[in-house]
Amino acid sequence: MKIINKILALGALAFATVGCDLTMLPEDELSPDQYFRNESDLTLWSNQFYSDNLESADIGVNDADDKIDNGLSDYISGARNAASQSWSFTPLRKINYLIEHLDQCPDRALATKYEAVARFFRAYFYFLRVRTYGDVPYYDHVLGSTDPDIYKPRDDRGYVMDRVMEDFDFAAKNLPSEWGTLHTRVTKWAALAYASRAALYEGTFRKYHGMADADKYLQQAAATAKEFIDESPFYLYSEGEEPYRELFYSEDAKTCEVVLCRRYDKAFGITHSVPYNIKFGRTSLTRRFMNHYLMADGSRFTDRNGWETMTYSEETQNRDPRMAQTVLCPGYVQVGASAVTKCTLSSHTGYEPIKFIGTVENSATSGSSASDWILMRAAEVYLNYAEAVAELGTITQNDLEISINRIRKRANMPSLDLAKANADPDPYLLKCYPNVTQSKHTGVILEIRRERTIELVLEVPYRSWDLFRWNEAKQALNYYQPYYGCYIPGPGTYDMDNDGSPDLEIYTETATSTCATKLRIGTDIILSNSTNGYIVGYSGAVHGQNWDDNRDYLWPVPASQRTLNPALTQNPGWEDGLSF
Repeated sequence: MKIINKILALGALAFATVGCDLTMLPEDELSPDQYFRNESDLTLWSNQFYSDNLESADIGVNDADDKIDNGLSDYISGARNAASQSWSFTPLRKINYLIEHLDQCPDRALATKYEAVARFFRAYFYFLRVRTYGDVPYYDHVLGSTDPDIYKPRDDRGYVMDRVMEDFDFAAKNLPSEWGTLHTRVTKWAALAYASRAALYEGTFRKYHGMADADKYLQQAAATAKEFIDESPFYLYSEGEEPYRELFYSEDAKTCEVVLCRRYDKAFGITHSVPYNIKFGRTSLTRRFMNHYLMADGSRFTDRNGWETMTYSEETQNRDPRMAQTVLCPGYVQVGASAVTKCTLSSHTGYEPIKFIGTVENSATSGSSASDWILMRAAEVYLNYAEAVAELGTITQNDLEISINRIRKRANMPSLDLAKANADPDPYLLKCYPNVTQSKHTGVILEIRRERTIELVLEVPYRSWDLFRWNEAKQALNYYQPYYGCYIPGPGTYDMDNDGSPDLEIYTETATSTCATKLRIGTDIILSNSTNGYIVGYSGAVHGQNWDDNRDYLWPVPASQRTLNPALTQNPGWEDGLSF
């Protein structure tokens, strides 16, 4: 009875996260051979897959070239090592256990539906592990204590990713189009969307790391994304004056765009701390990120005279409207507030995010926010499609119209023109992405990266993985690219909200103004040229000087697992003290 007891406990926990209506069954009437017979059983078991495998709001977002906070990602800080690394295949065992017991369900259509649920999560489980470790042992069955596969070697990542795509395909063909209105359960559309994410990662990783079969996966990314675009009911939320901003603080997910989310609800005591963590974790966007935003008329900010030394008040004017819906810019008013919140340069770089920030009440204390956490939305699928066909070299203007230009239209930005983008690749973006493929479509590939960078910033950790698949991870290491923030011409007073009155003083020895915020150079703020220049985040530590391209694009296989199973090989360049 212990296994059923665990099922029920996990099911009760999952109820809180997926918002389903479950009937609890008496434990003394259950045993494994009597279970998995009806939808209540199958729902209860599969609920654990959501909490085991999908990201929660408080998981945090990896630091990269666009963002830093109080604690850097382990790949930046150099904290990765085989001794501390660990992996768990327990979630996979639960998934395979359900698949192996579906023959106990007399309703074959119901069994197939829940096999599709299980195979969606098996696909996602393995995609995450391939993304991290490369080759991994693949298991499609529950291992017994005497199963020889316990000690099998790692399977080639290509073999595993082919199984991933097969599982996503089965899920897309057999999952329902909807379960309800909350979009907290995986559907046919979620399967297609996640398939496009996984295939795009594998295809571009292979392309930019010199591996075979890149086009095979890019074609799968394009095909699954196109099916989603053509057949799904999803579209971009565009209501109100600031639809992009509202999308991320709404307590009820905008289900016209949100394909899958985690449900948070104060009525059930289910909340998260994302807005609080942004403020008190000093989440900081970088100047490099800010420079990605175009001007409101579609021209390039980095083509303007003097752009390098524009101050915060200057650089934030007349930009892509998403900037003011993502970053605290002059004139920002928090939801429900009546007064402007002024930038006090309190973050590491001076650029403070407002994405995910709702009311004062929901951002002032830890665990007080109940906004639904977006896991997948239509905009990502549009971006996946555009990038896949661009990297394949088959992109057309119509491809941009059904993807990138829908996103730009929602942002009130001019459309992207394929011919113009390719005729004049952005010199600034070429410096940001020095390894981008040089082809007739380099210009549009760079523009798609621009859109992806600003549209998805701070969401389920995209950026660091984008840099990994593009072979650009060095761009996130301050040994190569400092974490620069706002430009400060020198000591003096500054009008940070453009109301005509100074409200910030930067000084060297003694403050002389009546400004509410006063920052001393060298103590409160570090500038790149001593008494002027860019604010420098993490000025006292240099990260990445030991980066090795042949080693660091994969994580080390845990030494503990290699000790248990000597057939597991270590990834190139990683030392774990084992002699085999």
